[in-house]
This record gives sequence, structure tokens and C-alpha cells, in this order.
Amino acid sequence: MGNQNFLTSQEIKKLGNEIACLKMIVTFMLKMMGQADAGKVIISMERYIQMLDDKVQAEIFRNTIMQIKAAYSQ
Repeated sequence: MGNQNFLTSQEIKKLGNEIACLKMIVTFMLKMMGQADAGKVIISMERYIQMLDDKVQAEIFRNTIMQIKAAYSQ
């Protein structure tokens, strides 16, 4: 994967769709891991957010994790 070039659209709507797709992929990956391991991953992500100095970025990450957790629990 080191040589793979992942092109990202410059259009806001397409970029938003790409991000939504990535959130869905993460959610499906967590579901396939099993509850115990997925819980560990989520806890690790939440700990990482607490260490961020950039409060705006931390809030964006926090909202993203909340969305993934909600989708995971469905």
C-alpha cells in the first residue's frame, strides 16, 4: 500500500461522501472484530482524543467517534 495513491476529490460533496464511506468501513470493521476487541479500539481512540492539543480537531474526532459508536450499536 505504500505506493498506492489515494486520490481525494476537491469537491465538498464528494469529499463528504468519501468520509461517510470511511466511517461505514470503520464501523463494519469494528463489528467484525467482536465486541471485546472493538471496545478496546474505541477506548484507545477516545484516549487519543483526550491527548490532542487542538481543541477543534479533538471535537471533530469526538463527534466522528460518537457517530461510529452509534452505528456500531445498531
